Amino acid sequence: MGKVLTFGELLLRICPDGNGEWVAENKLPFYIGGAELNVATALALWEIPSAYFTALPDNFMGSEMISYLENCKIDTSRIHHGGDRIGLYYLPKGKDLKNAGVIYDRAHSSFAELQPKQIDWDSVLDGITWFHFSAICPALNQAAADVCLEAVKAASEKRITISIDLNYRAKLWQYGKQPNEVIPELVSYCDLVMGNIWAAEKMLDIAVPSSVVENDDKNLYLEQARISSSAIMANFPRCRWVANTFRFDQNLGIKYYTTLYHQNELHVSKEYNATKILDKVGSGDCFMAGLIYGLFQHKDAQTTLEYATAAAFNKLFIPSDCTTATVADVEQTILI
Repeated sequence: MGKVLTFGELLLRICPDGNGEWVAENKLPFYIGGAELNVATALALWEIPSAYFTALPDNFMGSEMISYLENCKIDTSRIHHGGDRIGLYYLPKGKDLKNAGVIYDRAHSSFAELQPKQIDWDSVLDGITWFHFSAICPALNQAAADVCLEAVKAASEKRITISIDLNYRAKLWQYGKQPNEVIPELVSYCDLVMGNIWAAEKMLDIAVPSSVVENDDKNLYLEQARISSSAIMANFPRCRWVANTFRFDQNLGIKYYTTLYHQNELHVSKEYNATKILDKVGSGDCFMAGLIYGLFQHKDAQTTLEYATAAAFNKLFIPSDCTTATVADVEQTILI
């Protein structure tokens, strides 16, 4: 059966409240996360063999993180030990990572200091049948982008299924390259591309007409998902699946639905609505994990999509980076 390996930076999310009480009370809540770790944690929880590759300092903090991962039943044997620090980011409670309020403190972290030709990919990928990463990794610096390219080339040579989440974080792309100069080459090695129509526009130059947003009509969004997905497959022949999420913050709460394009057919999920949520962080990662969960087990496209969508919606009510919803919890959500 093999294992799923996720590759990315482990991060500590520091969560100050918005009114300064954390200063007065000397309390600063935090969560362990990072997009790719969130995927690994979900898969391990759902009993999919899960391994994680990152870089951590060889010190007390690194050891604590390793213990945490192992308690989550994640294989940590491939982790690179080196560098001096763990990356951080600060995000007020309830905010979205796309929100301007996010503050990154990731420079010179162990992961950000990784260099090309440093990793023995043959060893790291041994026993792996699915490799996942996100567009956050190559956003850090040129070396990280080069390491990502090494990884997907090595995985491709081993005929490993490769997936990418087109996470766009504007504050991270600060080293002189734009996403559309880096991401297309990486996507050319991918079997599954997940994101949304706007990420595909920003990173892969697949245009979204202004009328789609101006009309704010679900049918138009779905048609654009079909157009964008088809264009991705035309431009990147290796791609077999394209997934899109649609999450809208509205006056009455959240509206959420998704699509999965496979074999020239657009599958559309059930639509979920909620008036109040707890935490937006990690919902997309949970959707990605749900896709891998289904496809790794060779489930059909619609079944896979419904599971992934329910898992992502569940995550909106879980106050952490990683989901704690079991397979039974997700399946119950589908039936609601």
